[in-house]
Amino acid sequence: MAAELKDTPIKINAADPGFTATDINQYQGHRTVEQGAIATGGYAYTAVRLATLPDDASSGGFFDEDGVVPW
Repeated sequence: MAAELKDTPIKINAADPGFTATDINQYQGHRTVEQGAIATGGYAYTAVRLATLPDDASSGGFFDEDGVVPW
């Protein structure tokens, strides 16, 4: 999808919020939903950060709170 939209301002990226307490894991995660959305350290490449990237930012990446995750 990132390749198909490369000439548009739309960015396609993936974010790893960490082990976040949600329905999917019966709230066993050690992070709150708020912590998963806005990391407290590292590069803070989380959902909020990726959702507010400028038009000329990269696309097609995978990120966690420490930055780029190779894949």
